[in-house]
Amino acid sequence: MAPREEWRPKRGEIPTEPGVYRFTDSAGRVLYVGKANNLRSRLSNYFQPLHSLHERTRRMVTTAQGVEWTVVGSELEALSLEYTWIKEFAPPFNVKFRDDKTYPYVAITLADRVPRVMVTRTRGITGARYFGPYTKVWAVRETVDLMLKAFPMRSCSDSTYKRAQATNRPCLLGDIGKCAAPCVGRVTPEQHRSIALDFASFMAGNDVTYVRALRAAMTEAARELDYESAARIRDQIGALETVLAKSAVVLDDDTDADVFGIAYDELAAAVQLFVVRGGRIRGVRGWVVDTELDVTMAELVDTVLQNAYDGAAAPAREVIVPAVPDDVHALQTVLTERRREAGERGAVVVKSAQRGEKAALAETVATNALGALVQYKTRRSGDFTARSQALADIQEALGLAEAPLRLECFDVSHFGGSNPVASMVVFEDGLPRTDQYRKFAIADARDDTDAVYQVLRRRLAYLHDDAAAPVATVDPLTGEGVARKSFHYRPGLLVIDGGQPQVAAAARALRDEGLDDIAVCGIAKRLEEVWLPDNEFPVILPRSSDALFLLQRLRDEAHRFALRYQRTTRSRDIRTRLSSIPGLGPARTTELLKHFGSVARLRAASVDDLTAVDGIGPATAQLVHRALRSDG
Repeated sequence: MAPREEWRPKRGEIPTEPGVYRFTDSAGRVLYVGKANNLRSRLSNYFQPLHSLHERTRRMVTTAQGVEWTVVGSELEALSLEYTWIKEFAPPFNVKFRDDKTYPYVAITLADRVPRVMVTRTRGITGARYFGPYTKVWAVRETVDLMLKAFPMRSCSDSTYKRAQATNRPCLLGDIGKCAAPCVGRVTPEQHRSIALDFASFMAGNDVTYVRALRAAMTEAARELDYESAARIRDQIGALETVLAKSAVVLDDDTDADVFGIAYDELAAAVQLFVVRGGRIRGVRGWVVDTELDVTMAELVDTVLQNAYDGAAAPAREVIVPAVPDDVHALQTVLTERRREAGERGAVVVKSAQRGEKAALAETVATNALGALVQYKTRRSGDFTARSQALADIQEALGLAEAPLRLECFDVSHFGGSNPVASMVVFEDGLPRTDQYRKFAIADARDDTDAVYQVLRRRLAYLHDDAAAPVATVDPLTGEGVARKSFHYRPGLLVIDGGQPQVAAAARALRDEGLDDIAVCGIAKRLEEVWLPDNEFPVILPRSSDALFLLQRLRDEAHRFALRYQRTTRSRDIRTRLSSIPGLGPARTTELLKHFGSVARLRAASVDDLTAVDGIGPATAQLVHRALRSDG
């Protein structure tokens, strides 16, 4: 594999115009597709020092063997080309949608001579008007049944309709008043189409206006002593009010909006969509997407909106999102075109809600998204059958004698080579044992492989017979002193966060401790390969498999735990350094850290930034700035 510097394009060769770029591997497979308003500026971000890149971005650029780009004329063209390429090449590092549900919709076949209303999960009926999606099919059927009392349009199948025409006898719905029976000529096709259009208008959000008009018609009929018509209209109003009562009123009557909530972590994102029409929640949709690269909320919103309306209902006039993408104007143009293709008028506006009722609703949707993400993670990890299958698949893939019921994963974390620490997390039967997590301070290590070797030697020493006594230690989560012998428990599999070099170091530690009968593997952050000692090629687990999900979760939990410990160590280290500066006591040190929020921001602060902190004068700011730079 050629190093990045060999295929990196010269900065002057990259154009500054808008365009779309794609990274490819040695076999020509497209790994990632992205867009940029300025290609040179955007691509330069991928060629920063590797240690400064997010781990997933680093994994992509170290896997890639080339990058190419296409210059386009505008942001809109870049957006369209990016969407086309993602659909064509299915790059593994782009966001991948995992909508595991098909939602029920109400569809009205307005393209038919005699339109029909139906409940369906199938999208793409030519000329059909769709409403939804809904979460429960029984609720949709109940709604349609109530609506037919007010709008008696055809709901039967084509075969039933043709049979009624042939026999000149309506079906039961025609006899009980839930169908105007165009099949036997009780109404003309034109009159029936008018009923269908009223049905669609009501479902589209014009409900309050329609009910108001019906009340006026009922009053007028009663005034003219046409009590039969007034009673019929009264029943229609009752049916419609029952439908309206089942929809929560959240916004003003004239508000049509699609409200998105997104919750995400390093591996997945949960998306929730509330469909608001006429100020009422008319449908809810949720799905999960896989995330590979480090993406911001705005970038994730961009991708979500491009795919949310792919073959689905038309976007609302107002789309409320957690963060507005940079190319919002181009995105609004695309969504407006899709809205018009669906037969709806008006332009689409993408924005975030900052205050008021819309912000409150957006917060509710975000809460639902977070709950969906937790549920997704819990469902996959908490399912006993899935966990058992995952352990069995790991056993088969790695050639183990038995399923690894106890998994221990190790990760090394450092900050630019300084403050190296390591973590050990434990999963038993596929579930985390947080009471047995351990953290390691590493005094001196030449590199990551040396750190892995040191940590493994320290952990494996407890597996010898003389370590059978309980070990007094401190719980890493509670900080309380406990006595246990968890280190004496023999793991079924050691997992290292890393590739071949780290696995080789772990295997060497096992041999040196005389414990080379314990299985060890590494999960690399490039394409999620699983590496075994002395194997030239990695083990590739199916991306959707429960085995890979378990190993990923184990690896990410170890990374999270190590990173938290490393940050704590860095914070203590910088406090020690700052306390040595004359005139800077514990109170001012705390104020500095509180003001900037993190050690990284404090290190990057200028002298002027430091003097903005209460109690920090120019002279002290100079000393702090000099000390942090020398620490660097």
